Amino acid sequence: MTEEDSSEEREDGAPIEVLEAYFDARGWSCERAGDGEIVASAPGSWAQYELRGVWRPDDQVLQFLAFPDIKVAADKRLPIYETLGLVNEQLWLGHFELWSGSGLIVFRYSALLDAGEGEGLTFEQAEAIAEAALEECERFFPVFQFVLWGGKSPQDAITAALIETAGEA
Repeated sequence: MTEEDSSEEREDGAPIEVLEAYFDARGWSCERAGDGEIVASAPGSWAQYELRGVWRPDDQVLQFLAFPDIKVAADKRLPIYETLGLVNEQLWLGHFELWSGSGLIVFRYSALLDAGEGEGLTFEQAEAIAEAALEECERFFPVFQFVLWGGKSPQDAITAALIETAGEA
């Protein structure tokens, strides 16, 4: 292995290492699921979230996934697809999707990193990505629940869940 190959190998793993350092700093349990993948568990108000970082060195893309522990039965998929469309209109970064095979709802965000120029993922970027994913999962978890368990229409669920409250109880 040449020095150049060794350097390239270190850079390819850097985003996962930075995510691991961030997860450790937060006290979240995490484990490597391979050279280019890490899985963590993060607490939320509504659920325990599985967070997953997948580094694709050939594309220089870090894919970050957050699973809000919501599984959609076949008979509820049509209203959830409509809900996903309305929810995704509210997002600036990332999107929610329904995995057809498993019925799981997932938040997905992809970041194009220039690791080849030494500009890999910073700790601050890892924090921003993870926090944004968790915030969106927390914000929209009730919307999905209102549709799945509350029998609300997608539009009514978003209206009910996103009401701005004044003051504190």
